[in-house]
Amino acid sequence: MADQGQSLVDPYTGLKAMELNLGPQHPSTHGVLRLRVRLDGEQVKACEPIIGYLHTGIEKTYEDLIFQQGNMLSDRADYVSPIINNLCYVLTVEKLLQIEVPKRCQYIRVMFAELSRIASHLVWLGTSAMDMGAMSPFFYTFQQRELILDLIEMAAGYRMNPSYFRVGGLMRDLPPGFSARLHAFLDGFPHWLDEYRGLLDKNPIWLDRLKGTATISLAQALDYGWTGPLLRALGVAHDLRKSNPYSSYEDFAFDVPTEQDGDVYARYKVRMREMEESLKIVRQAIDNLPEGPWHVANEKIYPPEKEEIAQSMEALIYHFKLYSEGFLVPPGEAYVGVEGPKGELGCYIVANGAGKPYRVHVRGPSFYNLQALPALVQDRMLSDVVAAIGSIDIVLGEVDR
Repeated sequence: MADQGQSLVDPYTGLKAMELNLGPQHPSTHGVLRLRVRLDGEQVKACEPIIGYLHTGIEKTYEDLIFQQGNMLSDRADYVSPIINNLCYVLTVEKLLQIEVPKRCQYIRVMFAELSRIASHLVWLGTSAMDMGAMSPFFYTFQQRELILDLIEMAAGYRMNPSYFRVGGLMRDLPPGFSARLHAFLDGFPHWLDEYRGLLDKNPIWLDRLKGTATISLAQALDYGWTGPLLRALGVAHDLRKSNPYSSYEDFAFDVPTEQDGDVYARYKVRMREMEESLKIVRQAIDNLPEGPWHVANEKIYPPEKEEIAQSMEALIYHFKLYSEGFLVPPGEAYVGVEGPKGELGCYIVANGAGKPYRVHVRGPSFYNLQALPALVQDRMLSDVVAAIGSIDIVLGEVDR
């Protein structure tokens, strides 16, 4: 391929073409992504995504950490929705251990997973709108995302990468005052959704840039492994929370939004409606939150309470062994898929009976979504590449791993 800005003759058409690098340091690539684009004028004739700039070796690092320590790696892949990554990992380990956490823990996990979904969609909406030249939505969306991060910090002590979900339970129970603060967010957020729609839904520039842009057929989408909002924008009402419910999602009433056009605008509409459905789920979770324990009653898996450690030598020994050697996981393999904000997020773990996993593999939906980008932008204008990238909502930490 040619250097940036170099002219050459296209071998297919015999016409003079231009090859440009878009990224890897460019705000519209939503991370350190490099696109090598071949142009005929402003029309894209070929597009090659080049990844790996953010490769951290997360999957290999899992093998050197005990299972509970591995949890903190999970929320550093898709760092925009870390809690859902935590959920996928801990559910897989719990499947290997053949344990089920108490109902209260399951509801709290659902609550925070849906808050994380809203937060992720807000990042997508604000940054995608800014890519199209609309600055105001970026500030408004991040203002509401801050409120969600405040709720996460209130429960976990951290705003980013909280590792709030633990194998066998949670880091701790909900703190005093959490319910009132959550209800204040739930009551106020619908107004802001209307505000976003008021800014964008009938905006002629927004409509011109999004409608009919970066379309793809259903057959192509399935071949590329698309799931989540991208597939639902093609009319497929597939959602793991419905088809393969986990963490008590079967207890919650919500719809699976779909659109038919399969363009950037359809993806926008699906995600906007998904935020409404997530609000419904969070409200049901907090209003119907069960009483009782928030972690399993197994001191060989979940650490004893601090008060118990101060009074029981046996509890102190369990605590020491858990944080030094970890718990042993029976030999076997397990896969759990959850509905992430970008599609099916899966975790596959092979255990060999030790306190550390033998192998961990993550199915990151961003990786599958990104590989379709060349098909989305083929024969389209260069400006449409920016709209297409925003619409597939990638996070490079999840792509590279």
